[in-house]
Amino acid sequence: MTCDEFSMRIVAMMQMLYRVSYAQLSQSCDRDEAVQECLCKAWKKRYQLKDERFMQTWVIRILVNECHNIQRKRSRELPMDELPERIAPADTNFELHDALFSLDETLRLPILLHYIEGFSISEIAQILCWPQGTVKSRMLRGRQELKKILCGEDQLLCEI
Repeated sequence: MTCDEFSMRIVAMMQMLYRVSYAQLSQSCDRDEAVQECLCKAWKKRYQLKDERFMQTWVIRILVNECHNIQRKRSRELPMDELPERIAPADTNFELHDALFSLDETLRLPILLHYIEGFSISEIAQILCWPQGTVKSRMLRGRQELKKILCGEDQLLCEI
C-alpha cells in the first residue's frame, strides 16, 4: 500500500474514529488526543500491516488501546468537582444517546461498533481482543439494559 493510498483510507475513516473515541472518552480534548496518537502510531507502523483488507480493524484496535491509555492516565488524576457533560451531536435521539452512555463501557462499545459502525461480530472480537462469545453476550446484556432504561415502567411499549 502506498503512502497516498494509506492516507486516503485514513481520511475516509476519520468520522468513524471520532465516533469510536466518543464512545469511550467524555472530554473532547481526550478524544482528539486519542485519535491523533492512533494516527501517529498507525502511520509509523503502516508497513507492519500484513493484509490491507484488515486496515480498518487494525486502526480501530489502535484507537481503542489509545483510549484505554488515556483512561488509565486520567484515573490517576484527582477528579474535578464538576465534570463537563457529554454533548450529543445535533441529529441525535437524546433519549437513546443518554441511555447508551449510561451503559458500562464493556456493554456500550460492542453495541456502538456493531450497530453504528457496522462491524461484524468477528471484527469486533478482533478489535477488542475478546472471544466472539464474549462479544455476543455483552451485546445481549447491553441490549437488555437499554431496553430496561428506555422502557422503564412502560413494558407494553417494549413488547411490540
